Amino acid sequence: MVAVLLIAMLFATAAFPVAGAKDFVQPNYEFSTNYYDAYGEPDIYASVLGDTELERGETAQVRVVLSNRGVLHGFKSKTNVDTNNGDHARSLQELEYEALRTTAFGLKAEMFSTTDHIEVDPTTSIQTLDSLYPGVLPDQPMSFTITVSDNAPAGTYMLLLPVNYEFQSQVEMTDGSTVRLGFPELDHTTFYQTRNTTLEIPVTVKPDAKFVVSDVEGELTSGQSGIINVTYTNVGEVEASDAFARIVVMKPLSSDRSVVNLGSIAPGESKTASFDLAAEITAVEKDYGIDSEIKYRDEDGDLQFSDNIIVEVPLRSRDAGISITMLALAGIILVAAYMGYNTIRRKDNNN
Repeated sequence: MVAVLLIAMLFATAAFPVAGAKDFVQPNYEFSTNYYDAYGEPDIYASVLGDTELERGETAQVRVVLSNRGVLHGFKSKTNVDTNNGDHARSLQELEYEALRTTAFGLKAEMFSTTDHIEVDPTTSIQTLDSLYPGVLPDQPMSFTITVSDNAPAGTYMLLLPVNYEFQSQVEMTDGSTVRLGFPELDHTTFYQTRNTTLEIPVTVKPDAKFVVSDVEGELTSGQSGIINVTYTNVGEVEASDAFARIVVMKPLSSDRSVVNLGSIAPGESKTASFDLAAEITAVEKDYGIDSEIKYRDEDGDLQFSDNIIVEVPLRSRDAGISITMLALAGIILVAAYMGYNTIRRKDNNN
Protein backbone atom coordinates (compact mmCIF):
# COMPACT_ATOMS: atom_id res chain seq x y z
CA MET A 1 0.00 0.00 0.00
CA VAL A 2 2.84 2.39 0.92
CA ALA A 3 4.65 1.62 -2.35
CA VAL A 4 1.51 2.44 -4.30
CA LEU A 5 1.16 5.73 -2.44
CA LEU A 6 4.79 6.66 -3.12
CA ILE A 7 4.37 5.96 -6.86
CA ALA A 8 1.21 8.07 -6.94
CA MET A 9 3.00 10.93 -5.16
CA LEU A 10 5.90 10.84 -7.62
CA PHE A 11 3.46 10.89 -10.56
CA ALA A 12 1.62 13.86 -9.09
CA THR A 13 4.92 15.71 -8.64
CA ALA A 14 5.79 15.22 -12.32
CA ALA A 15 2.32 16.05 -13.62
CA PHE A 16 1.71 19.27 -11.69
CA PRO A 17 4.21 22.04 -10.92
CA VAL A 18 4.64 22.58 -7.21
CA ALA A 19 3.38 26.00 -6.13
CA GLY A 20 5.51 28.39 -4.13
CA ALA A 21 3.46 27.68 -1.01
CA LYS A 22 4.19 23.93 -1.07
CA ASP A 23 7.63 22.33 -0.81
CA PHE A 24 6.43 18.79 -1.54
CA VAL A 25 3.34 16.77 -2.33
CA GLN A 26 1.24 16.48 0.80
CA PRO A 27 0.39 13.01 2.20
CA ASN A 28 -3.24 12.13 1.74
CA TYR A 29 -5.99 12.04 4.35
CA GLU A 30 -5.05 8.50 5.44
CA PHE A 31 -2.07 9.84 7.36
CA SER A 32 -3.73 12.78 9.15
CA THR A 33 -6.57 13.88 11.43
CA ASN A 34 -8.73 16.96 10.92
CA TYR A 35 -9.67 18.55 14.24
CA TYR A 36 -11.12 21.83 12.95
CA ASP A 37 -12.42 23.49 9.81
CA ALA A 38 -11.48 27.16 9.52
CA TYR A 39 -13.61 29.74 7.70
CA GLY A 40 -12.28 32.68 5.73
CA GLU A 41 -10.18 33.31 2.62
CA PRO A 42 -7.79 35.92 1.26
CA ASP A 43 -9.48 39.06 -0.06
CA ILE A 44 -7.23 40.83 -2.56
CA TYR A 45 -7.44 44.56 -3.38
CA ALA A 46 -5.33 46.89 -5.51
CA SER A 47 -4.27 50.48 -4.86
CA VAL A 48 -2.45 52.73 -7.33
CA LEU A 49 0.47 54.90 -6.25
CA GLY A 50 0.83 58.29 -7.89
CA ASP A 51 -1.17 60.05 -10.58
CA THR A 52 -2.70 58.01 -13.40
CA GLU A 53 -3.98 61.04 -15.33
CA LEU A 54 -1.87 60.86 -18.49
CA GLU A 55 -1.44 62.79 -21.71
CA ARG A 56 -1.78 61.46 -25.24
CA GLY A 57 1.43 59.82 -26.41
CA GLU A 58 2.76 59.49 -22.86
CA THR A 59 4.59 56.42 -21.57
CA ALA A 60 4.27 55.97 -17.82
CA GLN A 61 4.75 53.51 -14.98
CA VAL A 62 1.58 52.36 -13.24
CA ARG A 63 2.59 51.28 -9.73
CA VAL A 64 0.13 48.95 -8.06
CA VAL A 65 0.14 47.82 -4.44
CA LEU A 66 -1.76 44.61 -3.68
CA SER A 67 -3.28 44.25 -0.23
CA ASN A 68 -4.98 41.35 1.52
CA ARG A 69 -8.05 42.12 3.64
CA GLY A 70 -8.92 38.51 4.33
CA VAL A 71 -10.63 37.82 7.66
CA LEU A 72 -10.64 34.54 9.58
CA HIS A 73 -14.28 34.17 10.61
CA GLY A 74 -13.94 31.23 12.99
CA PHE A 75 -13.54 27.47 13.44
CA LYS A 76 -15.78 24.44 13.61
CA SER A 77 -14.82 21.31 15.51
CA LYS A 78 -14.63 18.18 13.34
CA THR A 79 -13.07 15.56 15.63
CA ASN A 80 -13.53 14.82 19.33
CA VAL A 81 -10.36 15.52 21.29
CA ASP A 82 -8.99 12.88 23.64
CA THR A 83 -6.90 14.68 26.26
CA ASN A 84 -5.10 11.50 27.31
CA ASN A 85 -3.19 10.66 24.12
CA GLY A 86 -1.87 14.00 22.89
CA ASP A 87 -4.91 14.93 20.78
CA HIS A 88 -5.43 18.11 22.75
CA ALA A 89 -1.93 19.43 22.02
CA ARG A 90 -2.22 18.51 18.34
CA SER A 91 -5.63 20.16 18.07
CA LEU A 92 -4.26 23.41 19.55
CA GLN A 93 -1.34 23.27 17.13
CA GLU A 94 -3.77 22.84 14.24
CA LEU A 95 -5.56 26.03 15.28
CA GLU A 96 -2.27 27.93 14.88
CA TYR A 97 -1.73 26.47 11.41
CA GLU A 98 -5.34 27.18 10.41
CA ALA A 99 -4.75 30.88 11.12
CA LEU A 100 -2.78 31.04 7.83
CA ARG A 101 -5.94 30.23 5.86
CA THR A 102 -6.38 33.90 4.85
CA THR A 103 -2.82 34.18 3.49
CA ALA A 104 -2.42 34.21 -0.30
CA PHE A 105 0.52 32.27 -1.74
CA GLY A 106 2.16 32.26 -5.18
CA LEU A 107 0.42 35.37 -6.50
CA LYS A 108 0.62 36.09 -10.23
CA ALA A 109 -0.81 39.35 -11.62
CA GLU A 110 -1.02 40.09 -15.35
CA MET A 111 -2.22 43.47 -16.62
CA PHE A 112 -4.41 43.71 -19.73
CA SER A 113 -5.66 46.73 -21.67
CA THR A 114 -9.30 46.79 -22.74
CA THR A 115 -8.68 49.32 -25.52
CA ASP A 116 -6.35 49.80 -28.48
CA HIS A 117 -5.66 53.32 -27.20
CA ILE A 118 -3.54 52.03 -24.29
CA GLU A 119 -0.77 49.46 -24.66
CA VAL A 120 0.75 47.47 -21.80
CA ASP A 121 4.44 46.68 -22.28
CA PRO A 122 4.57 42.85 -22.46
CA THR A 123 7.96 42.81 -20.69
CA THR A 124 6.33 44.25 -17.54
CA SER A 125 2.78 42.89 -17.87
CA ILE A 126 3.34 39.93 -15.47
CA GLN A 127 4.32 40.48 -11.83
CA THR A 128 4.52 37.97 -8.97
CA LEU A 129 4.56 37.80 -5.17
CA ASP A 130 5.54 34.80 -3.05
CA SER A 131 2.95 35.55 -0.38
CA LEU A 132 0.57 38.23 0.85
CA TYR A 133 -0.47 38.22 4.50
CA PRO A 134 -3.57 40.07 5.75
CA GLY A 135 -2.71 43.60 6.82
CA VAL A 136 0.88 43.39 5.56
CA LEU A 137 1.83 45.36 2.44
CA PRO A 138 4.54 44.18 0.01
CA ASP A 139 7.98 45.77 0.29
CA GLN A 140 7.79 47.03 -3.31
CA PRO A 141 4.80 47.88 -5.55
CA MET A 142 4.21 46.08 -8.82
CA SER A 143 5.24 48.33 -11.72
CA PHE A 144 3.62 48.10 -15.17
CA THR A 145 4.68 50.19 -18.19
CA ILE A 146 1.88 51.55 -20.36
CA THR A 147 1.76 53.85 -23.40
CA VAL A 148 -1.17 56.06 -24.36
CA SER A 149 -1.88 56.40 -28.08
CA ASP A 150 -1.50 59.79 -29.74
CA ASN A 151 -5.09 59.43 -30.94
CA ALA A 152 -6.67 58.35 -27.65
CA PRO A 153 -9.92 60.23 -26.87
CA ALA A 154 -10.01 61.90 -23.48
CA GLY A 155 -11.71 59.89 -20.75
CA THR A 156 -11.21 57.16 -18.16
CA TYR A 157 -10.11 53.69 -19.24
CA MET A 158 -10.06 50.53 -17.13
CA LEU A 159 -7.02 48.27 -17.19
CA LEU A 160 -7.75 44.73 -16.01
CA LEU A 161 -5.48 43.00 -13.51
CA PRO A 162 -6.39 39.31 -13.09
CA VAL A 163 -4.67 37.90 -10.00
CA ASN A 164 -4.17 34.16 -9.53
CA TYR A 165 -3.13 32.74 -6.14
CA GLU A 166 -3.44 29.81 -3.74
CA PHE A 167 -4.60 29.57 -0.14
CA GLN A 168 -4.67 26.71 2.32
CA SER A 169 -8.10 25.12 2.29
CA GLN A 170 -7.45 22.52 4.96
CA VAL A 171 -4.88 21.68 7.63
CA GLU A 172 -4.72 18.27 9.27
CA MET A 173 -2.41 16.94 11.96
CA THR A 174 -0.37 13.76 11.54
CA ASP A 175 0.23 11.21 14.29
CA GLY A 176 3.74 10.12 13.31
CA SER A 177 2.66 7.67 10.64
CA THR A 178 4.23 9.82 7.92
CA VAL A 179 7.61 8.39 8.93
CA ARG A 180 6.72 5.55 6.53
CA LEU A 181 6.68 8.10 3.71
CA GLY A 182 10.07 9.54 4.59
CA PHE A 183 8.74 12.56 6.52
CA PRO A 184 9.51 11.76 10.15
CA GLU A 185 9.31 15.40 11.34
CA LEU A 186 6.09 16.29 9.48
CA ASP A 187 3.46 17.11 12.09
CA HIS A 188 0.73 18.37 9.75
CA THR A 189 -0.41 18.34 6.15
CA THR A 190 -1.75 21.32 4.21
CA PHE A 191 -4.11 21.22 1.24
CA TYR A 192 -4.49 24.17 -1.14
CA GLN A 193 -7.06 25.66 -3.47
CA THR A 194 -6.60 28.12 -6.33
CA ARG A 195 -8.48 31.38 -6.59
CA ASN A 196 -8.74 33.98 -9.34
CA THR A 197 -9.90 37.56 -8.98
CA THR A 198 -9.86 40.40 -11.51
CA LEU A 199 -9.10 43.91 -10.29
CA GLU A 200 -9.66 47.14 -12.21
CA ILE A 201 -7.04 49.88 -12.53
CA PRO A 202 -8.42 53.23 -13.80
CA VAL A 203 -6.30 55.38 -16.13
CA THR A 204 -7.48 58.81 -17.27
CA VAL A 205 -6.44 60.47 -20.55
CA LYS A 206 -6.44 64.22 -20.01
CA PRO A 207 -8.60 66.39 -22.30
CA ASP A 208 -6.49 68.74 -24.38
CA ALA A 209 -6.35 70.61 -27.65
CA LYS A 210 -5.12 68.53 -30.58
CA PHE A 211 -4.36 69.82 -34.06
CA VAL A 212 -4.31 68.33 -37.54
CA VAL A 213 -3.72 69.88 -40.97
CA SER A 214 -7.09 69.74 -42.70
CA ASP A 215 -6.20 71.61 -45.93
CA VAL A 216 -3.21 73.02 -47.85
CA GLU A 217 -3.65 75.47 -50.74
CA GLY A 218 -1.01 76.77 -53.12
CA GLU A 219 2.16 75.40 -54.65
CA LEU A 220 5.75 76.51 -55.09
CA THR A 221 7.90 76.86 -58.20
CA SER A 222 11.65 76.45 -58.10
CA GLY A 223 13.46 79.74 -58.17
CA GLN A 224 10.35 81.65 -57.07
CA SER A 225 8.39 82.54 -53.92
CA GLY A 226 4.73 81.88 -53.23
CA ILE A 227 1.97 81.85 -50.61
CA ILE A 228 0.99 78.55 -48.98
CA ASN A 229 -2.27 78.56 -46.98
CA VAL A 230 -2.34 75.92 -44.25
CA THR A 231 -5.61 75.20 -42.40
CA TYR A 232 -5.30 73.77 -38.89
CA THR A 233 -8.27 72.12 -37.13
CA ASN A 234 -8.57 71.58 -33.39
CA VAL A 235 -9.80 67.98 -33.06
CA GLY A 236 -9.26 67.97 -29.29
CA GLU A 237 -11.66 68.58 -26.42
CA VAL A 238 -10.60 72.00 -25.07
CA GLU A 239 -10.03 75.45 -26.56
CA ALA A 240 -6.55 76.66 -27.43
CA SER A 241 -6.14 80.36 -26.76
CA ASP A 242 -3.44 82.75 -27.96
CA ALA A 243 -2.37 80.20 -30.57
CA PHE A 244 0.55 80.66 -32.97
CA ALA A 245 1.43 78.41 -35.90
CA ARG A 246 5.12 77.96 -36.69
CA ILE A 247 6.82 76.18 -39.57
CA VAL A 248 10.40 74.97 -39.78
CA VAL A 249 11.81 74.94 -43.32
CA MET A 250 15.15 73.71 -44.58
CA LYS A 251 16.98 74.03 -47.88
CA PRO A 252 16.01 74.19 -50.68
CA LEU A 253 13.05 76.04 -49.08
CA SER A 254 13.14 79.21 -47.00
CA SER A 255 10.73 81.63 -45.32
CA ASP A 256 11.06 85.17 -44.04
CA ARG A 257 7.97 84.80 -41.83
CA SER A 258 7.61 81.42 -40.16
CA VAL A 259 5.19 82.33 -37.31
CA VAL A 260 1.52 83.27 -37.79
CA ASN A 261 -0.98 84.32 -35.12
CA LEU A 262 -4.13 82.15 -35.14
CA GLY A 263 -5.88 83.54 -32.05
CA SER A 264 -8.23 81.21 -30.16
CA ILE A 265 -9.28 77.89 -31.69
CA ALA A 266 -12.28 76.12 -30.14
CA PRO A 267 -12.80 72.34 -30.38
CA GLY A 268 -13.84 71.51 -33.96
CA GLU A 269 -12.83 74.98 -35.21
CA SER A 270 -10.34 75.60 -38.06
CA LYS A 271 -7.97 78.50 -38.63
CA THR A 272 -5.81 79.21 -41.71
CA ALA A 273 -2.21 80.43 -41.60
CA SER A 274 -0.59 81.96 -44.73
CA PHE A 275 3.14 81.39 -45.08
CA ASP A 276 5.37 83.12 -47.65
CA LEU A 277 7.83 80.50 -48.88
CA ALA A 278 10.60 80.54 -51.47
CA ALA A 279 12.30 77.69 -53.31
CA GLU A 280 15.81 77.64 -54.71
CA ILE A 281 16.26 77.31 -58.46
CA THR A 282 17.87 73.90 -57.94
CA ALA A 283 14.90 72.54 -55.95
CA VAL A 284 13.76 69.13 -57.17
CA GLU A 285 10.13 68.80 -58.24
CA LYS A 286 8.26 66.82 -55.55
CA ASP A 287 6.07 67.21 -52.43
CA TYR A 288 8.03 68.59 -49.48
CA GLY A 289 7.09 67.70 -45.90
CA ILE A 290 7.47 70.80 -43.72
CA ASP A 291 7.50 70.51 -39.92
CA SER A 292 5.02 72.73 -38.08
CA GLU A 293 3.64 73.12 -34.56
CA ILE A 294 1.07 75.13 -32.64
CA LYS A 295 2.03 77.06 -29.51
CA TYR A 296 -0.99 77.90 -27.32
CA ARG A 297 -2.30 78.35 -23.81
CA ASP A 298 -4.54 75.71 -22.22
CA GLU A 299 -7.56 76.09 -19.92
CA ASP A 300 -5.28 76.87 -16.97
CA GLY A 301 -3.37 79.50 -18.93
CA ASP A 302 -0.27 77.32 -19.11
CA LEU A 303 1.87 77.44 -22.25
CA GLN A 304 1.63 74.26 -24.36
CA PHE A 305 3.06 72.99 -27.64
CA SER A 306 1.33 70.61 -30.01
CA ASP A 307 2.93 67.53 -31.46
CA ASN A 308 4.87 67.98 -34.68
CA ILE A 309 2.46 68.40 -37.62
CA ILE A 310 3.66 67.70 -41.17
CA VAL A 311 2.54 70.08 -43.93
CA GLU A 312 2.84 68.61 -47.45
CA VAL A 313 3.75 71.36 -49.94
CA PRO A 314 3.96 70.58 -53.71
CA LEU A 315 6.82 72.10 -55.65
CA ARG A 316 6.92 72.39 -59.48
CA SER A 317 10.17 72.73 -61.38
CA ARG A 318 10.40 75.94 -63.40
CA ASP A 319 12.86 74.26 -65.78
CA ALA A 320 10.23 71.72 -66.71
CA GLY A 321 7.75 74.48 -67.52
CA ILE A 322 10.30 76.38 -69.65
CA SER A 323 11.26 73.25 -71.52
CA ILE A 324 7.65 72.54 -72.49
CA THR A 325 7.17 76.14 -73.62
CA MET A 326 10.36 76.11 -75.64
CA LEU A 327 9.36 72.87 -77.28
CA ALA A 328 5.98 74.34 -78.21
CA LEU A 329 7.61 77.46 -79.66
CA ALA A 330 10.15 75.39 -81.52
CA GLY A 331 7.33 73.33 -83.00
CA ILE A 332 5.49 76.45 -84.14
CA ILE A 333 8.69 77.85 -85.72
CA LEU A 334 9.36 74.58 -87.52
CA VAL A 335 5.81 74.43 -88.87
CA ALA A 336 5.99 78.06 -90.05
CA ALA A 337 9.40 77.48 -91.65
CA TYR A 338 8.14 74.35 -93.40
CA MET A 339 5.08 76.17 -94.74
CA GLY A 340 7.26 79.08 -95.93
CA TYR A 341 9.65 76.72 -97.61
CA ASN A 342 6.82 74.97 -99.48
CA THR A 343 5.41 78.31 -100.61
CA ILE A 344 8.75 79.46 -102.02
CA ARG A 345 9.31 76.12 -103.74
CA ARG A 346 5.90 76.25 -105.44
CA LYS A 347 6.67 79.73 -106.71
CA ASP A 348 10.00 78.59 -108.13
CA ASN A 349 8.36 75.67 -109.85
CA ASN A 350 5.71 77.90 -111.42
CA ASN A 351 8.40 80.18 -112.80
